[in-house]
Amino acid sequence: MRRFALASLAILATTFSAYSAREQRAEVIDGVAAIVNNEVITISQVRELIGARERAMREAYNGPDMADKIKEMRLAALKDLIDRQLIIQEFRKMQEKGANIPDYVVDDRVQAIIREEFGGDRAAFVRTLQAQGYTLTRFKEIEKEKIIVQALRQAKLTDSFVVSPNQIQAFYDKNRPAYTLPEQVKLRMIVLREGASSDIISGANKDQVAEEIREKLTTGADFDRMAQMYSEDEATRDAGGDWGWIERNTLNEQLTKAAFALKAGEISPIIKIQGSIYILMVEARKNASVKPLGEVREEIEKTLMQKERMKSQQRWIDGLRQKAYIKILS
Repeated sequence: MRRFALASLAILATTFSAYSAREQRAEVIDGVAAIVNNEVITISQVRELIGARERAMREAYNGPDMADKIKEMRLAALKDLIDRQLIIQEFRKMQEKGANIPDYVVDDRVQAIIREEFGGDRAAFVRTLQAQGYTLTRFKEIEKEKIIVQALRQAKLTDSFVVSPNQIQAFYDKNRPAYTLPEQVKLRMIVLREGASSDIISGANKDQVAEEIREKLTTGADFDRMAQMYSEDEATRDAGGDWGWIERNTLNEQLTKAAFALKAGEISPIIKIQGSIYILMVEARKNASVKPLGEVREEIEKTLMQKERMKSQQRWIDGLRQKAYIKILS
């Protein structure tokens, strides 16, 4: 199953390729989505690129919302296809000056696909291509174009800029919530459930057992030991009812309110929720805090550097667009 899924992804890559004159004539029947200089991008290419996402969207939305979102998705896909076509065309100009992608680079990429996605079974790889109507030669052409697009995009990512301390500080101030550590408590819990029975409390009144357990806890009994003996929560019983460090969104509202109202070392009242009885203990607390700038400075610098690099790449793409003849027809 994995092979066929991966093969489908490879087939989608055909939408990023440049087409011969004969292929273009055949595809005009399909419908032209855009013209990029002297080459066309077809409607079927756009649909192939977003087919799976469009099906998922049709299941999630309906009415005007669905139509608007699908239109937005198709326009984004068309823009991506136009950018890729411009990059391929730019590489052809570079070829006139001697640029090239050696055959061995493409061969290495194909061998990696066979090794990683088909377990080294070349025959299975070729059969999959044939079943989808593609020759090995055509597949190599597709992979070569993908390598070209990736290589030229990467080449336009410049590092010739410096992130200033003021930029780092401004980003930190603007995104302070992202560096905020929420309030936490280290929690242990004993759970008794109506209808459940253990060797120790089989047939006993659970409310009465809970009262006895809590009384022992408040007079010095070890919580972890009592949880191992009495708790009917199989997930945490052997660990002494240990839930580790939790945040306010970990438990339901009633248990959360009880847990975060406790001081370190304090035992909760008995809590009953839908047939279950809970006794909580907070071992320790951590107040909400913000990571100091010193701890996240390097992370922020990398983020800002990456944003600047992507901007430089986009400026290059925008330049290609400005020099090209582009007409969107659908």
